[in-house]
Amino acid sequence: MAILTVENLYKNYGPIEALKGVSFSVPKGSVFGILGPNGSGKTTLLGIILDVLRATSGSYKLFDQAPTHVQRQQIGTLLETPNFYHYLNAVQNLTIAAAIKQRGKADIDKVLQLVNLEQRRFSKFSTYSLGMKQRLAIASSLLGDPDVLVFDEPTNGLDPVGIVEIRELIKKLSKEGKTIIMASHLLDEVEKVCTHVAVLQKGTLLTHGHVDEILVTEDIVETGATDLQQLHTILEQYPGVKGVHMKGQHVDVAFSAGTAHLEALNRFCFDKGITLNHLRLRKKSLETKFFELTQNNN
Repeated sequence: MAILTVENLYKNYGPIEALKGVSFSVPKGSVFGILGPNGSGKTTLLGIILDVLRATSGSYKLFDQAPTHVQRQQIGTLLETPNFYHYLNAVQNLTIAAAIKQRGKADIDKVLQLVNLEQRRFSKFSTYSLGMKQRLAIASSLLGDPDVLVFDEPTNGLDPVGIVEIRELIKKLSKEGKTIIMASHLLDEVEKVCTHVAVLQKGTLLTHGHVDEILVTEDIVETGATDLQQLHTILEQYPGVKGVHMKGQHVDVAFSAGTAHLEALNRFCFDKGITLNHLRLRKKSLETKFFELTQNNN
């Protein structure tokens, strides 16, 4: 079952197109990352799904049904850090949050344990680190035991320790069967915690699918020879090659991750009458992949 299905969503703010025909679906049990630079339309998309904003055109379904208040009650949200009372402790703040939601009061002890704040349950909110404040915000989103969690930039502004804490918490919630939809501009965050990803750039959906397919790294082999043009022509015939490109004094050969074998490549060139004077394996980073995805659509 698809938890969320988005079909051809458009959102205009006057002449500005914030979303341009976005379509994708979120599988049940996935950690689905909506990835893109700031201003790409991520928050607008979440706002429409959560009925904070109205789409200009297009539609979406929640749990394979037309969205209603009943469906949205099964979604816990963290769109920004809630306005907790600084002079109250965690239990008091969550009690107020449960009263506002009209559900979840019986869950307070459980959610504090889930986010690893049970030892600080009676500490004032003002004494919390940024990471602890964000974990309390996630605890609030868990009140009422929702099936789906929607987080907008959950590690924004956190130090490295806080980022790791939230990352581990998201993994933990996923193992408990929650479906998590999270927007982020941080490639590293999405790559480490998400199972699926949709990449947005200036309101346009560039690609979507399983993280291992969309954000796959590549093996790049740098090669060199006296006659680069001849080398380029020969390498295009090599089995399994994904791409061959001239790069200065070298010819770069791209392979799927883990499939480049230097000895076999060297032997292939030698058998074709070319002696390599340069041969080096390097990995294409995820940062490079993401940069290419977004920059090629400017």
